[in-house]
Amino acid sequence: MTATERPALAPSLGPEEFRRWYWLKDELQAFARAQELSAAGSKDQLTERIAAFLGGAPFPPPETRPRSSRERLVPPLTIHTVIPAGHPCTQVLREFFVNALGPGFRFDAPMREFFAANDGTATLAAALDHWHATRDTAARPIGRQFELNRFSRDWHAAHPGGTRDQMLQAWKTHRSLPVDLRN
Repeated sequence: MTATERPALAPSLGPEEFRRWYWLKDELQAFARAQELSAAGSKDQLTERIAAFLGGAPFPPPETRPRSSRERLVPPLTIHTVIPAGHPCTQVLREFFVNALGPGFRFDAPMREFFAANDGTATLAAALDHWHATRDTAARPIGRQFELNRFSRDWHAAHPGGTRDQMLQAWKTHRSLPVDLRN
């Protein structure tokens, strides 16, 4: 095996070599289950758990999120509808926002943060106000866990005439390299 060939995900792999490579969450979950580790949590949490396992270090149990409100919004929704605390970003909400804001609406980071911070007193009017207040022309940072999204944004900026298929081929090449050899 060369330094540029991805090794098999196996218990004999060291944590440093493990961290050099891109792993799909499905691969990490399958490996965790095979090693009788918890496969729960985000990809970052799973990566930390597996790296600790491979290094023989103890690791904390997966973090648990507080359960979201059991109450779910159902149509018809209006600007006066109060959003229950912990309500997730659902298709029902997406439909309301697409109707109010147009087909370009997405639950982006500012909107997800709005819903996460809601204490059960916010209305859909406040959510619409938040949407408008957080729109600007500056590109927002993309979270570390959304590696494909970050790559896609950067690739399209560098290749304005590039197609989605070209970007995906470049992504496959990029993710096949060890982290220390990527540009």
